[in-house]
Amino acid sequence: MEKTINLKGITWNHSRGLLPMVATAQRFSELYPNVNITWEKRSLQQFADFSIQELAERFDLLVIDHPWAGFAAKTKSIVPLDLYLSEDYLKDQEENSVGQSYESYFYDEHLWALPIDAATPIAASRPDLLAEKGLELPKSFEDLLALADNGLIAFAGIPIDVLMNFYTICCSLGEDPCQGDEQVVSKEIGVRALQMYRELASKIDKANFDRNPIQVYEAMTLTDEIAYCPFAYGYSNYSRNGYARKTLHFHDMISLDGKTNLRSTLGGTGLAISAKCEALEIAAKYVEFVGSPACQSTLFFESGGQPGHLAAWKNEEVNRQSQYYFLNTLPALQRAFLRPRYHGSMYFQDHAGDVVRDYLINGGDEIQVLSAMNKLYQQSKSLVLS
Repeated sequence: MEKTINLKGITWNHSRGLLPMVATAQRFSELYPNVNITWEKRSLQQFADFSIQELAERFDLLVIDHPWAGFAAKTKSIVPLDLYLSEDYLKDQEENSVGQSYESYFYDEHLWALPIDAATPIAASRPDLLAEKGLELPKSFEDLLALADNGLIAFAGIPIDVLMNFYTICCSLGEDPCQGDEQVVSKEIGVRALQMYRELASKIDKANFDRNPIQVYEAMTLTDEIAYCPFAYGYSNYSRNGYARKTLHFHDMISLDGKTNLRSTLGGTGLAISAKCEALEIAAKYVEFVGSPACQSTLFFESGGQPGHLAAWKNEEVNRQSQYYFLNTLPALQRAFLRPRYHGSMYFQDHAGDVVRDYLINGGDEIQVLSAMNKLYQQSKSLVLS
């Protein structure tokens, strides 16, 4: 009789984060009866903040955020998957990456997690509310402000999302942030981005400054007050029949220049294996199973997951069941900005959002805001050497 292998995994607390992992673990144990995989969950904020080094001490499998890639490469707390997955398999994954999802987990010549989930901020709407008020989807920033004047706009305003959306505005004004070692972005672009962001933020309900994307979508579907969200990390669950009280439609975003749409900041999740895992080969088999195009397009998606393989994003049945969420938003994923992943980047990410959020709520001097961000950025860069 084969020895039973028990693996423990940690993911995040949402139908999109937990249910596909439970479903794939159950199916995997049916294919490999001696393997038992159990999944635990943590909050979205803990998912963004909690050190993977600490989690890797307690769990064999981790669903992680790609900005941890540089930290993983330095600490070796998770294993490079390219040592355990075949060249052909990884080539397929790379060629079928949704935007830069595959690259986002590749750091220091190794792949630290498999992109099983792809996401970026996109636009969401309640078509019924817009139709009822005789309004169309906004196309420009001016359209967006007009919709906000009607009290129909919301976006996620907690620090991490505020920072990601600041990146989005900078990218869309023509400058990717965090490209040098001294400043986050030039004064010219930074000031303009902050002023535009503040103008929009001044027109939304202050309750949104305590909401993450999930809470924004819950507010959009549980009440009939918010008709449009211009940018928040997409959740295809809300576009599926029966998931929420009302169905959301998801779209590409507005344009600032009338030529190209906003360029948002890539998110998504990857499946990683702890360096402490004692059954690396079988853990790698499970990772391979979850990330396969067949699983991604069927079991993973049908269990509430948001696939990371391009085949699933282009799959007709997947799109039919989600109001064409995937095909409608794929262009946004394909041009999304890949944020910094150096070892100290999480320090900057954890603190810079507070500075921007405080400015959005209370106003202030844009130069001082940028100066405070630059100081945090330089501190985070020095952590690489520590």
